Amino acid sequence: MRHSSVRFFVLFLLALVIAGSAAATCGGGGGGGMGGMMPPTGSMTQPQVYFVPWKVLNATEDAVKGPLVLYWLPLSAEDIKHSDLLNSRQLTIYSSQCVGMQVIRPDDSATIEKLSATGKLPACILSNADGKELARLEGPALRVSAVEKMVRAEMDVRETAAQKSLDDANAKATAGEKDAAVEAYKKVWDDRCLLPKKGRAAQKALKKLGVTVEDARLRTIDPQLDDKTTALIEAKMEAGLHAELHDDYPTARKYYAEAAAIDAGDPVPLRFLGELYRHHLGDWVKAREVFGKLLAMQADPLSRAVALHGVGKMTIHDGDYAAGLEMFAQSIAAFPLALTYRNLAVYWNSEKERAKADGYVKKALELEPEDPFNLIFAATYMVDSGRSEEALAIAKKNEGMMCASYNLAAIYALLGQKGKAMEMLHRHFYEFERYDLVREKEMMEARVDYVFESMRKDPDFIELTKLAR
Repeated sequence: MRHSSVRFFVLFLLALVIAGSAAATCGGGGGGGMGGMMPPTGSMTQPQVYFVPWKVLNATEDAVKGPLVLYWLPLSAEDIKHSDLLNSRQLTIYSSQCVGMQVIRPDDSATIEKLSATGKLPACILSNADGKELARLEGPALRVSAVEKMVRAEMDVRETAAQKSLDDANAKATAGEKDAAVEAYKKVWDDRCLLPKKGRAAQKALKKLGVTVEDARLRTIDPQLDDKTTALIEAKMEAGLHAELHDDYPTARKYYAEAAAIDAGDPVPLRFLGELYRHHLGDWVKAREVFGKLLAMQADPLSRAVALHGVGKMTIHDGDYAAGLEMFAQSIAAFPLALTYRNLAVYWNSEKERAKADGYVKKALELEPEDPFNLIFAATYMVDSGRSEEALAIAKKNEGMMCASYNLAAIYALLGQKGKAMEMLHRHFYEFERYDLVREKEMMEARVDYVFESMRKDPDFIELTKLAR
């Protein structure tokens, strides 16, 4: 499944509602790996790593906020699936600078009309915080390169204006007009998320005037967005992902680390590297170190969400449940991931809070309604709700999915089929997993997992999970 799980992250119409679908993240319990989630290959020749963290505007959700908001108005579900707007290193980096990325559903006629785009789809519209349109692109040949250029042009305009404000503030400071200078510098400082470099300049100038302003998430190193650097990093990242998809984790680690070294201001290589350490290699010391670097920088919403989930998962495993759950909540607030919802379900199921667990399973399914791993995960909850035959059918249909072995074992254990459960657990621990560091943690998880309660004192189960730590 690791190979076939490179299903494209797509936004598709389902009963006229767009939902996100990510590639399956495989492994014990709630899963993981591959940077936490990744977009689909579709008609592309290889997987892409710079998925733009677009958020769909649904009726029950708030619109994206920010000093700049980029609206993508696709013509249809097919338009979304095959658009190169899904992948862009430049737009991903801009999203880390408080440029909101908002998808408008093709059936959202009210918002389409409000944006004056009726009959003009597909389109991309760039607006300021007040909703004023700054630029737009329309037409069937809408390309990511043109959208990148549109956003970059506005960023350049704002950089120039901010530099002029800094020059004016410098002049006031030189003339001894301290209060006026401080006020002018603070206006530049207020735009530090959008314009980090100018924000740092304002911070330094304010310090000279005796005014201290701090922001722990303000980046200290700016990403390199030139074409040469982007091509080099993308090549390294794609090679790393190819290796990870073929279970060659040392090679994946090598390429991800090399990509991170090329540009210390880019959070995406750290996201993939940290998730590789956490999920596949079981080196949680390194995972915490890498995720810590990511969370200390000005990261895009998706990278931040994956890092918060990863640290939260490790924190819960270490016994600090409240802190871990808070990190899960922060992860969802940054960018909702089916991975986070699944692991919330795992936690609440272990606490025998079935209603809560079921609620999070449903949320995961809303994001990935057709993903096989997600369906198998959900089937473990069907048994308790009286849907044993349906759960068994799902298990039998997908028994060949190596990466789902843990959850398949859970289904069989809940159905009282100890032999099949032990077979699937053995396959998970000794065929799917490759490292004892991972086995130790997942065997411990199995020993406390509610789904294996009927086998907890069984000598064979105890022997199978003897590495539990």
